[in-house]
Amino acid sequence: MRRKLVAGNWKMHGGLARNRELLDSLVQAIGKGGSADCAVCVPFPYLAQTQELLKGTAIAWGAQTLSEHGQGAYTGEVSAAMLTDFGCRYVLVGHSERRSLYGESNEAVAAKLLAAVQGGLTPVLCLGETLEQREGGITEKIIAAQLDAVTAAGMNGLAKAVIAYEPVWAIGTGRTATPQQAQDVHAFIRTRLAGSDAALAQRMQILYGGSVKPQNAAELFGMTDIDGGLIGGASLVAQDFLAICTAAAG
Repeated sequence: MRRKLVAGNWKMHGGLARNRELLDSLVQAIGKGGSADCAVCVPFPYLAQTQELLKGTAIAWGAQTLSEHGQGAYTGEVSAAMLTDFGCRYVLVGHSERRSLYGESNEAVAAKLLAAVQGGLTPVLCLGETLEQREGGITEKIIAAQLDAVTAAGMNGLAKAVIAYEPVWAIGTGRTATPQQAQDVHAFIRTRLAGSDAALAQRMQILYGGSVKPQNAAELFGMTDIDGGLIGGASLVAQDFLAICTAAAG
């Protein structure tokens, strides 16, 4: 049985006072842990505060991206070693906004995943298709290309990762893939992995990310191949995020 994981992605939101209120609420409710794992991925400037408030609790934390480089003349970039200095366990890699807004290619995402693993982090590899691609019937082709770029770089890196399927058309739009639509893509990803490593495919945590809310979380998480969620807007509201974590815990 794969353990469920719920990871919040704050995106470019936050403030010192607001963060403290949110994190304090999470700690009070689930600070000692439960039957599902919980994490928050926060903007770089708030990693120190997050570490301070979550250290010693069951709630993990991470960042939203990283550089594929270990160090050097890369102004504005942040390395895996810098993230581990702040106690990060997770880092998002290849989020759709990084791909679409900042031009991260499949190959660049693969390089970042390897850098994360080599730096001792657990990368959350984000995969997903746009509305145009879904309506064009090429969802599986797009997902396969994104996944294959990583597997081509070696299965060892992927073995230490988490995957998140995030249909781009369901992020921040209020639209959500039906549980069966999400399950179909999750099953495809697991089958694709099984072609290279059956054991890895069975133990891989595959999260769903796309307008997950308290109202739909339980049904989504009840699907065979959905192992939790990558939560956007709802992760900024303590009551909503806690409700989703509760749904994951069953």
